[in-house]
Order: sequence, then C-alpha cells, then structure tokens
Amino acid sequence: MLTRDNYSYKKYQKELAKKKKMEEKKQRKLEKKAAEAAPEPEQVSNDQVILE
Repeated sequence: MLTRDNYSYKKYQKELAKKKKMEEKKQRKLEKKAAEAAPEPEQVSNDQVILE
C-alpha cells in the first residue's frame, strides 16, 4: 500500500501557527502602545516634582 500525506493536518498546523503568530504580533502592538502612553504621565509628574 502506498502511504499518503495528511495534507489536512499539515494545513491545520500551518493555520494554527499563523493564528499564534498574529496573536503575538497583536500583543506586541498593544504592549508598545501601552508603553508609549504610560511614560508620558510619569514624565509630567516628575517635571512637576522638580518645579515644586
């Protein structure tokens, strides 16, 4: 008997990997956005402390 490739399983694994990669990218973007927004208020408060 000839063996046959399990293309549907390979496709499924590829789709899972793609989804995982997209989720990681989404999380990195959210973290980057949060990191950019967070330091600004801290800098303002530090400036106010120095002025006082």
